[in-house]
This record gives sequence, C-alpha cells and structure tokens, in this order.
Amino acid sequence: MKAGRKLSSLWVVLILVGTGGCAGGGGMPATTSAPASGSSSGASPTAATAAGTITIKDFAFGDPLTVAPGATVAITNMDTAAHTVTADEGAAFDTEVKGGGGTATFTAPTKPGSYPYHCTFHPGMHGVLIVK
Repeated sequence: MKAGRKLSSLWVVLILVGTGGCAGGGGMPATTSAPASGSSSGASPTAATAAGTITIKDFAFGDPLTVAPGATVAITNMDTAAHTVTADEGAAFDTEVKGGGGTATFTAPTKPGSYPYHCTFHPGMHGVLIVK
C-alpha cells in the first residue's frame, strides 16, 4: 500500500507543477519616460534607451504597456522558465527571453494601435502593447 500512496503523491505533485501559474494578470510592467535612442542588438537596455519595460513575474505580463511608435521595449523575466513576447497577429514582434532575470529588447511597431501578445510556451499568458 505504501508504494501506491507514493505513486499517487507523485502524480499530484506533477499535476500541480505542470499547471501552476499559467494564468494572466498579476505582475505590473515597469515603465520609464526616457525616449528611445539608438538601436538594440539584444544587449541589456539602460534607462536612456528603453521606452518601457515588460516585467514577467509569476507567469504574467501585467497591465498594458504604452510606448511611442518605434520605441525600444525591454523585457525582464523574473520567472525561472523561459518566455516569449509574441504578437498575436502578424510579425510585429516575437522575442524570447531566458528565465532567472534574463533580459531582451525589441522595437515597437511604428504604426499606432493595440498589439495583443502572448507567450508561445505558456498559452495562458497574455498582454497588450499600446503604441501611440
């Protein structure tokens, strides 16, 4: 009976680990008011080059982020898992960022509008980038 109980406990742990934390909402993206300048080449942005930052925490992107057209958007991933910031439609942006404090950048679209996005690794994660 002990082996059966251990197996049942293992399944419960695996299910909880596999489904935990994939809901949206939660974390708040930090923003800066500095205008975008220069180009990004995947390097970690400074406050002078980042127009806004999406902070991923607890498998969530947080509230919508508003940036200027063509601005540099920084991403900081506070989760241990890797994530992507991928536009729902078209190829406006698609950036992968490693877990454990990993960072990445992308250039916001030049056309004003609302750009919903998701994480390709975790389908329950959704956010919105507003360009205006």
